[in-house]
Amino acid sequence: MIVEIRAKNIFAFNEEVVFSANADMRAKKFSANVYQEESFNILKVLSIYGPNNVGKTCLIKVIGALRNLFLNKKNHIQPNLFTGNLICELGVTFLHDHKEYDYTVHFDCESQSIIYERFEEIIIDEYNNKKSELYILKDIQNNTFICKDNSVESIMPVVSNHSLLCHTIDASKFDIIQTIKTTIIEFANRIDIVNMNNIPLQRTIELLKNKNNIQQKVVNFIKQSDLYLDDYRYDANELINFNSKQDIKADEKVLDIPEQIIDQLKLVSVYKGIPVPSMLFDSTGTKKIAALASYIIEALENGRILIIDELDSSIHFMLTRSIVALFNNELNQTAQLIFTLHDVNLLDCKRLFRKEQIWFIHKDNERVYLYSLANFTAADDGIRDTTNIIEKYKKGLLGALPDPNLINTLLDIKGEN
Repeated sequence: MIVEIRAKNIFAFNEEVVFSANADMRAKKFSANVYQEESFNILKVLSIYGPNNVGKTCLIKVIGALRNLFLNKKNHIQPNLFTGNLICELGVTFLHDHKEYDYTVHFDCESQSIIYERFEEIIIDEYNNKKSELYILKDIQNNTFICKDNSVESIMPVVSNHSLLCHTIDASKFDIIQTIKTTIIEFANRIDIVNMNNIPLQRTIELLKNKNNIQQKVVNFIKQSDLYLDDYRYDANELINFNSKQDIKADEKVLDIPEQIIDQLKLVSVYKGIPVPSMLFDSTGTKKIAALASYIIEALENGRILIIDELDSSIHFMLTRSIVALFNNELNQTAQLIFTLHDVNLLDCKRLFRKEQIWFIHKDNERVYLYSLANFTAADDGIRDTTNIIEKYKKGLLGALPDPNLINTLLDIKGEN
């Protein structure tokens, strides 16, 4: 699970922002929303609100950049445009195999190289005090090279800086480097990042092709989403006939790709006993739910981390609430959901969220601000677990609210006429 994300001078973020999944267990309400293990108390679900173009998607891009670094994949890291600084700083604290680790990376966008990396294990003693055990520290600018395995230190100054250390040397020769490499790869491989405005159906198709337990759970999820479907399946053999003299095309451009057409035409929705091609007859929202179903089921089944941008896009708020409730449920002990959205109907601390689970992004001329609802207290701000958060947000008392002035557009148009 992700415990904390840090970002500075990357994408929209000029000053450092910290996004935390740590739960404050002094609040006992909705304890099922928290994954608890010994001294770890990690939120299963985090939501991120804010106006358009303030940095919600950028936070997800930071997570994607970290995942790509860990998997040694090509990255598209960009510094903040307004700082004049080409060095991006990003970091993540995460749980893996019942241990807590932290990785910090500084990336030089000019040389496309990693000039600083630090990997450590966070250890909590019996008195709940935190300390760190350093595995590696590679600081090019200050010529500092430290490794838990001393034999690695002489190698660190001469290896390539275009990838993380564990990817640039033969990790199999050094136990500590192999441990780091295995840890970060296994963690990164558990992260799925989905953009609801461009979500592919291929993952659902591949799961539906195989008749197994997961396949049936995906189908049940789609049917139980109250889409008025009798059934949903991948049919490799049956030719679907329907009466139409019209030239029917899918509405979504993402589906208009030749390589995907054949497989997608074999996705069948059954309405009142009549099978029809899903791609041509289902609504945009239904297609998105079908595509998202495989990610949700696999996350819950295999304890994955699911990151969704614009969860509420084309989906009814009751369904988004139900999806959130799945991850918050006490039966879920391993999966984590992080998502952005605009729908204020989910701003609910009475029945759905703990205060720490709701985050806001706000921007002004100086910087981007990332903060939790937990920052607002009953004493100073009148924000309690029983407060109507929606009304507070609508009134602008929580920030992160746009202030459109579109009347000027109408005045301009009428003025010209």
